[in-house]
Amino acid sequence: MAKLDEQYIERMEDVLEVYENPLSASAPVVCIDEKPVVLHEDIRALIPMRPGQVARRDYEYKRCGTANVFCGVEPKAGRHFTKVTPTRCSAEFADYLLEIAARYPEADTIHLVMDNLSTHTRKALVERFGVKAGAWLWNRFTVHYTPKRGSWLNQAEMEVSLFSRQCLGKRRIGNIAALRKQARAWERRVNRDRITIQWKFTRRQARRTLHYTITRSKH
Repeated sequence: MAKLDEQYIERMEDVLEVYENPLSASAPVVCIDEKPVVLHEDIRALIPMRPGQVARRDYEYKRCGTANVFCGVEPKAGRHFTKVTPTRCSAEFADYLLEIAARYPEADTIHLVMDNLSTHTRKALVERFGVKAGAWLWNRFTVHYTPKRGSWLNQAEMEVSLFSRQCLGKRRIGNIAALRKQARAWERRVNRDRITIQWKFTRRQARRTLHYTITRSKH
């Protein structure tokens, strides 16, 4: 864990306060993160399962490049937003935020929790959509950055873990089209089942566990 300095505490308190808010249609809380994926293709055909024998796969494979998966979740509502892209560049990030904003047309604001990646900025949206449209889109969100080296505070890390285990597993996916197909199927399933995340770590617990006190308002 990083040094518990003033900025770390301020950002941690801000994120935890947002998590303590009740579920709200007018101010949803959405957490996002990226998952790099290495694409692999089997060189030899899989030997299918049959009675008395498990399926067999050759240990050799062909590396077919990489892809990126944006993983987003509204933890208390069980809404999931998964998007496969070739890269995680600023333009891809901007397009992803546009899609999230479109899912909440009636919200007054969308609380957005994310880390400090260089593409996670207003500039990315302005460069993609222009000054007016980019600023409008950025202002649809109330942004909450996790502390530097404090990405464990982002519930989207749990979303990435779910996606990795339940969608990717140990299978080999050789191209981005196949990855998109698998990601869409997984997203439909978890959204159908409304899989939520039960976050337990509160500001009170943080102060008690990490042994710090708040002596003044963060504002």
